Amino acid sequence: MSDAIIILTEEPLGAGDAENITDLYSPEDDVELVLLVPADTRRNLLVDVIDQLTMLDLPAALREFRDKPDTETVRAAAEETLSVSLAVLLAAGAKATGRVAEGDAVASLVDQVTDSGARQAVVVTRPHAVADTFRQDWAHQAQRKLGLPVLHLYAGSGFIGDS
Repeated sequence: MSDAIIILTEEPLGAGDAENITDLYSPEDDVELVLLVPADTRRNLLVDVIDQLTMLDLPAALREFRDKPDTETVRAAAEETLSVSLAVLLAAGAKATGRVAEGDAVASLVDQVTDSGARQAVVVTRPHAVADTFRQDWAHQAQRKLGLPVLHLYAGSGFIGDS
């Protein structure tokens, strides 16, 4: 029976992300990566705008006020993120499956880890200044609910979040 590593991501994984994830186990290990991509449309507008401003991205902050994606658009984006990310993981030689997670992203991660008896959970996000600072990011939430360490990687970088 193979071990599982559950990955929750809000961003399409790139080659660097795949390398960071596959470095978590040796090539001899029988590990299956299970990727979860949330399709949750709930947003906190103020927090999203502050996140964009902390990254000095004024155009993105203004878009937060204008753009209110509908459920179908968010679901299609989640499916695309899943497809791209699975292709990157498979190209890196990983054994990977995945699905779009409905409802609360952290609850989906916790359920998947619990159901599969996974040996590790990984959260891949872009930096979120407010959530990260106040330890309300997905990795911290999952860690509190699971009672075990959750690796928090920032998408497209080698940086590890503080969880």
